[in-house]
Amino acid sequence: MASIKSGNKRGLKWLVGLGIVLLLVGAAWVAALRYLPSDEELASRASTELEAALGVKVRVGALHWRLFPSPAVVMEDAATEQPQPIVIKKLTAYPDLFALLQRRVKIDRADLDGAVVPQLSLRGLGSKQPKEDAAMAEELPLARFVFRDVTWISRRGIPVVYDGEVDFDPGWRPRRAELRRPGAKDATQLTLTRNGPDDRWAARIQVGGGTLHGDVQLDTRAGGRMRLEGKLQPKDIEVESALAAFNRRSVIGGRMSGDTTLTANGDTVGELAQSLHTQTLFTMGKSTLLRFDLDKAVRTAGKEHDGQTPLESVTGRLDTQNTPQGMVVAYTGIKAVSGSLTASGEAKIAHRRIEAEFAVDLVDGIVGVPLTVSGPLEDVKFSVPSGAIAGAVLGTAVLPGVGTAIGARVGATLGKIFSPGPSPAASAPRASKPAAPAKTR
Repeated sequence: MASIKSGNKRGLKWLVGLGIVLLLVGAAWVAALRYLPSDEELASRASTELEAALGVKVRVGALHWRLFPSPAVVMEDAATEQPQPIVIKKLTAYPDLFALLQRRVKIDRADLDGAVVPQLSLRGLGSKQPKEDAAMAEELPLARFVFRDVTWISRRGIPVVYDGEVDFDPGWRPRRAELRRPGAKDATQLTLTRNGPDDRWAARIQVGGGTLHGDVQLDTRAGGRMRLEGKLQPKDIEVESALAAFNRRSVIGGRMSGDTTLTANGDTVGELAQSLHTQTLFTMGKSTLLRFDLDKAVRTAGKEHDGQTPLESVTGRLDTQNTPQGMVVAYTGIKAVSGSLTASGEAKIAHRRIEAEFAVDLVDGIVGVPLTVSGPLEDVKFSVPSGAIAGAVLGTAVLPGVGTAIGARVGATLGKIFSPGPSPAASAPRASKPAAPAKTR
């Protein structure tokens, strides 16, 4: 009987303790409901502030408080009202409650689960947002941002999925950031680590089975103008695998190494991205020109080119320039060597069109043959002036060796002069008459 009474007393104490805990939780709940904004107030405030910051209307499917297991604000199914909307599937923000009770917005962590971001829809966003002042630069409105399953859609409609996280210092300066490409054949990720209090970061990149390590630095100049500079060293990067990681096709397969410099200028992060310019001096060892037989293209005057071209080495310079209309890619000083040929020249790609000229030398005596590549990337045209082949053969017969090169170049030049293709002056009657007698001589 005594033991039963003792057990009852202990049970009563536990019940009393549990009741006190429940009362404290209930009091905290009431306090939270009293001082924290309601769902409707949150939705209204979010809609107003997002519209003011982005300059476009934003539709929010749901926005509500979640107090357990930890206080958080959850936004679901949000989208901008644009032809290609930016979509947020679920964004969970964990606020600093002490700051919130002081009517200050400070987020300890934000988790983004699922989003779609079309590049074209970013144009003009935030243009109405005023620049931050010195006091705002010292604030830390967001300490950590984690994102998963974020689909970036390029200007040309190519989707790429990313995961990652960013730890911020005041002024939205990343202290550490990591960006990953899930599902890529080779590990593909970027890691930035801030070096001390300065705006300088160590960049560590894995892509295509190789590395791209270096440093980047951000300088803020008078008037808030920013300049980004950096140096990277690509090493043993398999080009085809690297481009495939971003759902793009490469024209060449092989490992690339070299040196890269990058620069950008702008008043905002968006302007920095749009002005980014890179220069890369690169070398490749044994490699393969994919889906193109250079030897066949030269011998058939560009009529046939299906196949591949094995190369012993490729060297040159690659420049990329971001613009508001897209990226411009330029290759200069290109030289490719194989057992059967060498080729040198330059190329430019912009608005998904290519314009390129190469001089091809074949070991069997046909040298200096010009190869022109032009047109949209979906339907590239290759051409070799037939006069170049005939001139090279004639040059070999008359004067072997150097005569072959002279004959090829003279034949190519004559082919251009007397080509029946259109030219800017061809439509003028006066310009077309003198050409006829010259052609009959």
